[in-house]
Amino acid sequence: MKLTTTLVAAGVAIAATVTTVFAGPLQDRIDAGETIRIGFANIPLWGYPDENGKADGFTNDIAIETLAKMGLTNIEPVVTDWGGLIPGLKAERFDLITGGMYILNSRCENVSFSEPVAKSGDGVLVAAGNPKNINNYADILNGGHIMVTGAGYNTVEAAKKVGIDDAHLMQVPGPTEMVAALKAGRADAAILTYFEASHLADDHAEIELGDASKMPVWSMNFAGIGFRHDDKDFLADFNAALKNYVGTDEMMAKVAEHEYTANHLPGDTSAEWACANR
Repeated sequence: MKLTTTLVAAGVAIAATVTTVFAGPLQDRIDAGETIRIGFANIPLWGYPDENGKADGFTNDIAIETLAKMGLTNIEPVVTDWGGLIPGLKAERFDLITGGMYILNSRCENVSFSEPVAKSGDGVLVAAGNPKNINNYADILNGGHIMVTGAGYNTVEAAKKVGIDDAHLMQVPGPTEMVAALKAGRADAAILTYFEASHLADDHAEIELGDASKMPVWSMNFAGIGFRHDDKDFLADFNAALKNYVGTDEMMAKVAEHEYTANHLPGDTSAEWACANR
């Protein structure tokens, strides 16, 4: 009897341990009644804090509404610099990251992404009138121009892919600093997501958007919601809810204010494909 009791107790302990392992840190927080911390930077249209500090932008909208479909509404926004998103996720300072995080092979090593929620190309910001005729990465490389972009942006990797060296690549915290570098003449062009570039061009008369049709096809990317690898079981449930939300009339009405249109829907592209090909 004593041996049987000991074995049963051990079995319960092992079962509890297995359950904890499969649940993951995010589900543990939810079960404990704690908030779901959404990490994002201040990126126009994609994800940013509103005037009250709440999570705004279309990737935040999609993430929050998908969580609501799962019955989860205890949300805490956490704003940080773009470059701090992935390190902060891994350090468990937040539980998922939004804000226009492209699904890239280099990021998939550190982040488990949801299925894509949007597709977007890159956009080039230049001085009004585009006096140096810069419309893509090749123009910057061939002209020996200075490019500015955000630290940790996909555009850093893209610039280096075409051969732009560090001497011609300026990295700053975010969009505000990019515009400042352009206006001051410290940079000849800024490259960031088309959503951001278009929004900033509308807000600043001194700069304009380059010809997006001249950007390479490979610069088209797919954004997802990022989770820790340990939360793969929660991610599977999130993806199931996401599948029934992305592209619905309800979603399109919600994100319309952020200039998200049917052209930005990811189609049938999967996170697995993006991880392997971007």
